Amino acid sequence: MVERSRILDQTYGALAHPVRRGLLDLLRSGPERVTDLAAQFDVSLAATSKHIQVLESAGLITRTISGRDHLIAPEFHRLVEAGRWIDTYQSFWESRLDALDAHLRRGSRR
Repeated sequence: MVERSRILDQTYGALAHPVRRGLLDLLRSGPERVTDLAAQFDVSLAATSKHIQVLESAGLITRTISGRDHLIAPEFHRLVEAGRWIDTYQSFWESRLDALDAHLRRGSRR
């Protein structure tokens, strides 16, 4: 359980920044060079590299180095795990919304 908690902490921490979420969005179509990714954001190459390191540490991407090119590829299995954690709360929220709906319907009949 501690390991799962650590993985979720890293995953959600990595997803907390809009640039990192944007990087993952760009990687949906496949691997990209770091320089090509950095060109899509209004931050420096150094800042983009730091964001990539956070994603890499969280296990959300992998890096392959070929000469001067650093290719970044998505590793979406951690996102699947994070999604499963969120899904465990779906029935709770659905029951709460159903209760709210019933309450509002009773109130509108008065």
